[in-house]
Amino acid sequence: MSWFESLILGLVQGLTEFLPVSSSAHLRLTAAFLDWKDPGAAFTAITQIGTEAAVLIYFRKDIGRIISAWTRSLTNKELRSDPDARMGWLVIVGSIPIGVLGVTLKDQIEGPFRDLRITATMLIGMGIVLGVADRLAARDEKSGRHRAPKQRKALEDLGVRDGLIYGVCQAMALVPGVSRSGATISGGLFMGYKREAAARYSFLLAIPAVLASGLFELKDATEGGHVSWGPTIFATVIAFAVGYAVIAWFMKFISTKSFMPFVYYRIALGIVIIVLVSMGALSPHAAESAG
Repeated sequence: MSWFESLILGLVQGLTEFLPVSSSAHLRLTAAFLDWKDPGAAFTAITQIGTEAAVLIYFRKDIGRIISAWTRSLTNKELRSDPDARMGWLVIVGSIPIGVLGVTLKDQIEGPFRDLRITATMLIGMGIVLGVADRLAARDEKSGRHRAPKQRKALEDLGVRDGLIYGVCQAMALVPGVSRSGATISGGLFMGYKREAAARYSFLLAIPAVLASGLFELKDATEGGHVSWGPTIFATVIAFAVGYAVIAWFMKFISTKSFMPFVYYRIALGIVIIVLVSMGALSPHAAESAG
Protein backbone atom coordinates (compact mmCIF):
# COMPACT_ATOMS: atom_id res chain seq x y z
CA MET A 1 0.00 0.00 0.00
CA SER A 2 1.37 3.42 -0.98
CA TRP A 3 1.31 6.50 1.23
CA PHE A 4 -1.14 8.18 -1.16
CA GLU A 5 -3.50 5.20 -0.91
CA SER A 6 -3.29 5.27 2.88
CA LEU A 7 -4.07 9.02 2.87
CA ILE A 8 -7.19 8.56 0.75
CA LEU A 9 -8.37 5.48 2.66
CA GLY A 10 -7.76 7.19 6.01
CA LEU A 11 -9.88 10.13 4.86
CA VAL A 12 -12.63 7.77 3.70
CA GLN A 13 -12.57 5.88 7.00
CA GLY A 14 -12.78 9.06 9.05
CA LEU A 15 -15.53 10.58 6.90
CA THR A 16 -17.78 7.51 6.82
CA GLU A 17 -17.29 5.65 10.12
CA PHE A 18 -19.91 7.61 12.04
CA LEU A 19 -22.31 8.38 9.21
CA PRO A 20 -24.99 5.78 8.40
CA VAL A 21 -23.39 4.89 5.05
CA SER A 22 -20.96 2.03 5.99
CA SER A 23 -17.26 2.81 6.26
CA SER A 24 -16.22 -0.77 5.39
CA ALA A 25 -18.25 -0.55 2.17
CA HIS A 26 -16.65 2.77 1.23
CA LEU A 27 -13.13 1.49 1.86
CA ARG A 28 -13.87 -1.52 -0.32
CA LEU A 29 -15.51 0.64 -3.01
CA THR A 30 -12.76 3.27 -3.02
CA ALA A 31 -10.19 0.57 -3.72
CA ALA A 32 -12.40 -1.00 -6.41
CA PHE A 33 -13.15 2.30 -8.21
CA LEU A 34 -9.48 3.36 -8.19
CA ASP A 35 -8.33 -0.12 -9.23
CA TRP A 36 -6.33 -0.60 -6.03
CA LYS A 37 -6.01 -3.83 -4.11
CA ASP A 38 -8.70 -4.39 -1.48
CA PRO A 39 -7.32 -2.91 1.77
CA GLY A 40 -8.84 -5.93 3.55
CA ALA A 41 -10.70 -6.49 6.79
CA ALA A 42 -7.51 -6.18 8.84
CA PHE A 43 -6.77 -2.68 7.52
CA THR A 44 -10.38 -1.65 8.17
CA ALA A 45 -10.30 -2.97 11.74
CA ILE A 46 -6.96 -1.33 12.57
CA THR A 47 -7.90 2.09 11.15
CA GLN A 48 -11.14 1.92 13.13
CA ILE A 49 -8.99 2.15 16.26
CA GLY A 50 -8.27 5.71 15.14
CA THR A 51 -11.93 6.62 14.76
CA GLU A 52 -12.78 4.99 18.09
CA ALA A 53 -10.05 7.05 19.72
CA ALA A 54 -12.00 10.06 18.44
CA VAL A 55 -15.12 8.67 20.18
CA LEU A 56 -13.18 8.21 23.42
CA ILE A 57 -12.06 11.83 23.38
CA TYR A 58 -15.36 13.35 22.22
CA PHE A 59 -17.41 11.43 24.81
CA ARG A 60 -14.65 11.40 27.46
CA LYS A 61 -16.85 12.93 30.18
CA ASP A 62 -19.66 10.44 29.58
CA ILE A 63 -17.24 7.52 29.40
CA GLY A 64 -15.42 8.64 32.54
CA ARG A 65 -18.69 8.79 34.51
CA ILE A 66 -19.85 5.43 33.17
CA ILE A 67 -16.59 3.64 34.01
CA SER A 68 -16.39 5.22 37.45
CA ALA A 69 -20.01 4.43 38.36
CA TRP A 70 -19.87 0.90 36.92
CA THR A 71 -16.62 0.08 38.75
CA ARG A 72 -17.94 1.35 42.09
CA SER A 73 -21.24 -0.49 41.60
CA LEU A 74 -19.38 -3.81 41.63
CA THR A 75 -18.89 -3.45 45.38
CA ASN A 76 -21.66 -0.98 46.27
CA LYS A 77 -25.16 -2.36 45.64
CA GLU A 78 -26.77 1.05 46.15
CA LEU A 79 -24.99 2.38 43.06
CA ARG A 80 -26.35 -0.34 40.78
CA SER A 81 -29.45 1.71 40.06
CA ASP A 82 -27.32 4.69 39.01
CA PRO A 83 -27.94 5.51 35.29
CA ASP A 84 -24.22 5.59 34.51
CA ALA A 85 -23.60 2.26 36.22
CA ARG A 86 -26.54 0.73 34.32
CA MET A 87 -25.15 2.11 31.08
CA GLY A 88 -21.86 0.35 31.76
CA TRP A 89 -23.68 -2.98 32.08
CA LEU A 90 -25.85 -2.27 29.04
CA VAL A 91 -22.81 -1.57 26.86
CA ILE A 92 -21.39 -4.92 27.96
CA VAL A 93 -24.69 -6.71 27.27
CA GLY A 94 -25.08 -5.01 23.89
CA SER A 95 -21.55 -6.05 22.88
CA ILE A 96 -22.25 -9.77 23.26
CA PRO A 97 -23.94 -10.38 19.86
CA ILE A 98 -21.18 -8.83 17.76
CA GLY A 99 -18.51 -10.56 19.85
CA VAL A 100 -20.04 -13.99 19.28
CA LEU A 101 -20.82 -13.46 15.58
CA GLY A 102 -17.51 -11.70 14.89
CA VAL A 103 -15.56 -14.77 15.99
CA THR A 104 -17.99 -17.26 14.43
CA LEU A 105 -18.14 -15.55 11.03
CA LYS A 106 -14.54 -14.34 10.79
CA ASP A 107 -13.79 -16.26 7.56
CA GLN A 108 -16.98 -15.02 5.88
CA ILE A 109 -16.30 -11.42 6.97
CA GLU A 110 -12.85 -11.51 5.38
CA GLY A 111 -14.05 -13.36 2.26
CA PRO A 112 -17.54 -13.82 0.78
CA PHE A 113 -19.14 -10.89 2.63
CA ARG A 114 -16.84 -8.50 0.72
CA ASP A 115 -18.54 -9.29 -2.60
CA LEU A 116 -19.71 -5.98 -4.08
CA ARG A 117 -23.11 -7.45 -4.98
CA ILE A 118 -23.72 -8.12 -1.29
CA THR A 119 -22.42 -4.66 -0.42
CA ALA A 120 -24.78 -3.01 -2.91
CA THR A 121 -27.76 -5.03 -1.67
CA MET A 122 -27.02 -4.06 1.93
CA LEU A 123 -26.59 -0.38 1.00
CA ILE A 124 -30.02 -0.33 -0.60
CA GLY A 125 -31.80 -2.59 1.90
CA MET A 126 -30.52 -0.83 5.02
CA GLY A 127 -31.08 2.52 3.33
CA ILE A 128 -34.78 1.69 3.02
CA VAL A 129 -34.88 0.49 6.65
CA LEU A 130 -33.24 3.73 7.83
CA GLY A 131 -35.71 5.73 5.75
CA VAL A 132 -38.72 4.01 7.29
CA ALA A 133 -37.29 4.45 10.81
CA ASP A 134 -36.61 8.12 10.11
CA ARG A 135 -40.18 8.68 8.90
CA LEU A 136 -41.59 7.05 12.02
CA ALA A 137 -39.47 9.30 14.22
CA ALA A 138 -40.47 12.39 12.24
CA ARG A 139 -44.14 11.48 12.57
CA ASP A 140 -43.81 11.17 16.36
CA GLU A 141 -41.98 14.50 16.62
CA LYS A 142 -44.61 16.48 14.74
CA SER A 143 -47.92 17.60 16.11
CA GLY A 144 -51.12 17.77 14.13
CA ARG A 145 -54.49 19.44 14.48
CA HIS A 146 -55.78 16.60 16.66
CA ARG A 147 -52.53 15.09 17.88
CA ALA A 148 -49.71 16.19 20.18
CA PRO A 149 -46.10 15.13 19.54
CA LYS A 150 -45.35 11.66 20.88
CA GLN A 151 -42.73 11.55 23.60
CA ARG A 152 -39.80 9.39 22.48
CA LYS A 153 -37.52 7.49 24.86
CA ALA A 154 -34.24 8.79 26.28
CA LEU A 155 -31.16 6.75 27.22
CA GLU A 156 -32.42 6.64 30.81
CA ASP A 157 -35.22 4.39 29.54
CA LEU A 158 -32.80 1.83 28.10
CA GLY A 159 -33.11 -1.68 29.54
CA VAL A 160 -31.54 -5.09 28.96
CA ARG A 161 -34.00 -6.09 26.23
CA ASP A 162 -33.43 -2.93 24.22
CA GLY A 163 -29.69 -3.16 24.86
CA LEU A 164 -29.61 -6.63 23.33
CA ILE A 165 -31.67 -5.51 20.34
CA TYR A 166 -29.20 -2.67 19.80
CA GLY A 167 -26.43 -5.26 20.01
CA VAL A 168 -28.02 -7.48 17.36
CA CYS A 169 -28.41 -4.46 15.09
CA GLN A 170 -24.75 -3.60 15.59
CA ALA A 171 -23.74 -7.16 14.72
CA MET A 172 -25.40 -6.79 11.32
CA ALA A 173 -22.66 -4.30 10.43
CA LEU A 174 -20.20 -7.20 10.13
CA VAL A 175 -21.45 -7.30 6.53
CA PRO A 176 -20.01 -4.40 4.47
CA GLY A 177 -22.76 -2.07 3.32
CA VAL A 178 -24.91 -2.34 6.44
CA SER A 179 -23.27 0.43 8.54
CA ARG A 180 -22.79 0.13 12.29
CA SER A 181 -24.31 3.51 13.05
CA GLY A 182 -27.05 3.06 10.43
CA ALA A 183 -28.17 -0.30 11.82
CA THR A 184 -28.06 0.68 15.50
CA ILE A 185 -29.66 4.09 14.96
CA SER A 186 -32.42 2.47 12.87
CA GLY A 187 -33.00 -0.07 15.62
CA GLY A 188 -33.17 2.69 18.21
CA LEU A 189 -35.63 4.72 16.19
CA PHE A 190 -37.87 1.68 15.66
CA MET A 191 -37.81 1.08 19.43
CA GLY A 192 -38.98 4.63 20.00
CA TYR A 193 -35.76 6.40 21.06
CA LYS A 194 -34.91 9.99 20.25
CA ARG A 195 -32.49 10.53 17.36
CA GLU A 196 -29.70 11.88 19.57
CA ALA A 197 -30.19 9.13 22.17
CA ALA A 198 -30.03 6.43 19.49
CA ALA A 199 -26.85 7.92 18.02
CA ARG A 200 -25.16 8.44 21.39
CA TYR A 201 -25.73 4.85 22.49
CA SER A 202 -24.65 3.66 19.04
CA PHE A 203 -21.29 5.38 19.46
CA LEU A 204 -20.81 4.18 23.06
CA LEU A 205 -21.80 0.62 22.14
CA ALA A 206 -19.26 0.52 19.32
CA ILE A 207 -16.27 1.21 21.59
CA PRO A 208 -15.69 -2.31 23.03
CA ALA A 209 -16.46 -4.08 19.75
CA VAL A 210 -14.30 -1.90 17.51
CA LEU A 211 -11.35 -1.73 19.91
CA ALA A 212 -11.47 -5.51 20.48
CA SER A 213 -11.67 -6.15 16.72
CA GLY A 214 -8.84 -3.74 16.00
CA LEU A 215 -6.57 -5.18 18.69
CA PHE A 216 -7.38 -8.73 17.53
CA GLU A 217 -6.44 -7.87 13.94
CA LEU A 218 -3.40 -5.98 15.23
CA LYS A 219 -2.20 -9.11 16.99
CA ASP A 220 -2.73 -11.27 13.88
CA ALA A 221 -1.06 -8.70 11.64
CA THR A 222 1.95 -8.45 13.96
CA GLU A 223 2.38 -12.22 13.98
CA GLY A 224 1.69 -12.63 10.25
CA GLY A 225 3.70 -9.64 9.08
CA HIS A 226 1.25 -8.91 6.23
CA VAL A 227 0.51 -5.24 6.99
CA SER A 228 2.40 -2.18 5.72
CA TRP A 229 2.76 -0.57 9.11
CA GLY A 230 3.83 2.93 8.06
CA PRO A 231 0.90 3.62 5.70
CA THR A 232 -1.56 1.82 8.01
CA ILE A 233 -0.57 3.91 11.05
CA PHE A 234 -0.69 7.04 8.88
CA ALA A 235 -4.22 6.14 7.71
CA THR A 236 -5.25 5.52 11.34
CA VAL A 237 -4.05 8.98 12.41
CA ILE A 238 -5.88 10.61 9.49
CA ALA A 239 -9.03 8.64 10.36
CA PHE A 240 -8.81 9.88 13.97
CA ALA A 241 -8.55 13.57 13.04
CA VAL A 242 -11.28 13.48 10.41
CA GLY A 243 -13.50 11.21 12.53
CA TYR A 244 -13.46 13.62 15.46
CA ALA A 245 -14.67 16.48 13.24
CA VAL A 246 -17.40 14.27 11.77
CA ILE A 247 -18.71 13.23 15.22
CA ALA A 248 -18.99 16.86 16.31
CA TRP A 249 -20.88 17.75 13.12
CA PHE A 250 -23.11 14.67 13.11
CA MET A 251 -24.31 15.05 16.71
CA LYS A 252 -25.44 18.60 15.89
CA PHE A 253 -26.93 17.58 12.54
CA ILE A 254 -29.19 14.82 13.86
CA SER A 255 -30.71 17.02 16.58
CA THR A 256 -32.63 18.99 13.94
CA LYS A 257 -32.23 17.23 10.58
CA SER A 258 -33.61 14.12 8.89
CA PHE A 259 -31.56 11.06 7.91
CA MET A 260 -33.17 11.07 4.45
CA PRO A 261 -30.12 12.54 2.61
CA PHE A 262 -28.15 9.48 3.75
CA VAL A 263 -31.01 7.21 2.66
CA TYR A 264 -31.05 8.65 -0.87
CA TYR A 265 -27.27 8.45 -1.07
CA ARG A 266 -27.18 4.80 0.01
CA ILE A 267 -29.83 3.74 -2.48
CA ALA A 268 -28.24 5.67 -5.36
CA LEU A 269 -24.78 4.26 -4.60
CA GLY A 270 -26.13 0.72 -4.36
CA ILE A 271 -27.87 1.04 -7.73
CA VAL A 272 -24.71 2.43 -9.36
CA ILE A 273 -22.67 -0.51 -8.04
CA ILE A 274 -25.20 -3.06 -9.32
CA VAL A 275 -25.22 -1.42 -12.77
CA LEU A 276 -21.42 -1.28 -12.99
CA VAL A 277 -21.04 -4.89 -11.86
CA SER A 278 -23.76 -6.03 -14.31
CA MET A 279 -22.00 -4.23 -17.17
CA GLY A 280 -18.68 -5.82 -16.24
CA ALA A 281 -17.14 -2.43 -15.51
CA LEU A 282 -16.51 -3.41 -11.89
CA SER A 283 -15.48 -6.79 -10.55
CA PRO A 284 -17.67 -7.97 -7.66
CA HIS A 285 -14.75 -9.82 -6.11
CA ALA A 286 -11.95 -8.18 -4.18
CA ALA A 287 -8.49 -8.03 -5.68
CA GLU A 288 -5.75 -9.49 -3.54
CA SER A 289 -5.63 -7.56 -0.27
CA ALA A 290 -3.05 -4.83 -0.02
CA GLY A 291 -0.18 -5.50 2.30
